[in-house]
Amino acid sequence: MSKLIITAAVTGSVHTPSMSPYLPVTPDEIANDAVTAAKAGAAIVHVHARDPQTGKPSAEPKLYEEIVRKISARTDAPICITTGGSKEMTVADRARSVALLKPELASLNTGSMNFAFHPLADKLKEPKHDWEVPFIRATDDWIFPNTFKTLAEFATFMTAAGTKPELEVYDAGMLSNVQFLLTTGVLKAPIHLQFVLGILGGMQANVANLVFLHESACRMIGEKNFTWSLSAAGRAQLPMMATAMGMGGNVRVGLEDNLYLAPKVLAKSSAEQVERIMTIAAALSIPVATPTEARQILGLKGADAVGWAAMPAA
Repeated sequence: MSKLIITAAVTGSVHTPSMSPYLPVTPDEIANDAVTAAKAGAAIVHVHARDPQTGKPSAEPKLYEEIVRKISARTDAPICITTGGSKEMTVADRARSVALLKPELASLNTGSMNFAFHPLADKLKEPKHDWEVPFIRATDDWIFPNTFKTLAEFATFMTAAGTKPELEVYDAGMLSNVQFLLTTGVLKAPIHLQFVLGILGGMQANVANLVFLHESACRMIGEKNFTWSLSAAGRAQLPMMATAMGMGGNVRVGLEDNLYLAPKVLAKSSAEQVERIMTIAAALSIPVATPTEARQILGLKGADAVGWAAMPAA
């Protein structure tokens, strides 16, 4: 049986500080949440950066550098840096930190889509910051741009950096995009897919959709040519994680995807969600991968080859 890789996504760019007092914002908070999640059993940590004063999503490379240095000083878990960013960032903004820091993994979103979370604005009765409600409401008129041109550009610089793309698939058509990139040589197998379900504008988080995506990937890409993981947003998170684990997939949890541990119970850290997954894995007799084993399974380059390892400390 293949070992389960647990990823902890610790802050993201959808949730805002008013939604939970436990959402990490500063580099120290983000690093602490990632490290505690790794200690709880996460083999990989996935990071976004935020303005430490306002909590607003940020593309500032210096913030990313501070975050990854603080994480890697305390855990050997591979770090995955986002290229998703947020609605107010340009494509160039989204690429900068990965191109500079050359992490072991980076997200690569595989198609353009409506990426909306505007209904969350109605739940913010007393926002802490004046940017939050307008930022959220504006997503009803936003298309998350990931064209074939930018997909090829991102894949090319990741290959040059030795960074493995984590290919984010929100909808079935995005698998066709991945297949095209493989056919044209932009991507090379084996690849790593992450099915992202439950985003308004993408596929709903349910078992039928997950099974359809997995079976489609097996047919289009070849079962031996990819590994895969699941991210499911909101209340569907834990039930869908259990389904993915039963199918032999890997899983992603954390405060980026879900602020709650149970109905009306806020998670105090991403580690709490990782601990739940560890319990489910134990009940299903599924062995959990260490960071070293995750590197072997995914074919990662190793912590000594990341960009910041060769950069002087600030």
